[in-house]
Amino acid sequence: MPRKIEKDNIRKPEWFKIKAPLGTNYREVRSLMESYGLHTVCQEANCPNRAECYGARTATFLILGDICTRGCTFCNVRRGRPREVLQNEPERVAEAAGKLGLKYVVVTSVTRDDLPDGGASLFADTIEAVRAVNRGCRVEVLIPDFRGNFEALKTVLDAKPDVLNHNIETIERLYPAVRKGADYKRSLELISRVRSYSPGIPTKSGLMVGLGEMFDEIRKALEDLHQAGCRLLTIGQYLSPSKKHHPVIAYYSPEEFDELKKMALEIGFDGVVSGPLIRSSYRASMMYSNSGSKH
Repeated sequence: MPRKIEKDNIRKPEWFKIKAPLGTNYREVRSLMESYGLHTVCQEANCPNRAECYGARTATFLILGDICTRGCTFCNVRRGRPREVLQNEPERVAEAAGKLGLKYVVVTSVTRDDLPDGGASLFADTIEAVRAVNRGCRVEVLIPDFRGNFEALKTVLDAKPDVLNHNIETIERLYPAVRKGADYKRSLELISRVRSYSPGIPTKSGLMVGLGEMFDEIRKALEDLHQAGCRLLTIGQYLSPSKKHHPVIAYYSPEEFDELKKMALEIGFDGVVSGPLIRSSYRASMMYSNSGSKH
């Protein structure tokens, strides 16, 4: 059973040793993104799996710029006043995906509360552009909550992504401290609306642990997600980007992540990936392939 809460300022365990971002593929992917003027969440969020994913010539595209309008205390993405939306971004994402030879593309964004539709139309345009340029390519989108705007959500769903991902991130009690501007019940409602409006589109979400949650709170969050209609799940360890961010309260062991996976499967999720370095888009194509027949 996963530990509940440890002391703050604890040492990072041995299993968090991460491979340095080296190699030809890594450099080529970075260069390609720069040449197309694109951002990746791998880079902006300082993802611990960046070396592995870039090394495999894949990445998670970050659209709508690299500046977020919210101030989540767990996130390394810059926050402030965003720049103007570049309307040709979908085409640039599609071309870069083609250059990388991707058959499964994951697209996410910064949160853009300054836009009337939260950027939903650009998500839809990106889905369509990727498929137009890369025949047979599947597209997973990891979307913000659009402040509960159902019309914005429908704009994305009408473009028919292969997977609709929206991360709940943490348990309900920690939302005010960790996810400022977000709302736990609003995120659950978004997932529920996906299942009711587009039941054929698999729904996915992600949870971080180590922020100060209790074991029974994790279970409750997973039960809430499943009840809302979520069927695919990722669980990973929170790693604080800096001393200015929310501290790590506990590190979970690989064995404890196995227990969390077992619990989630018992609750009824169709697919679960759980581990210290797991992030919501990590090996997304493999997760889709392994569980897609159930949707």
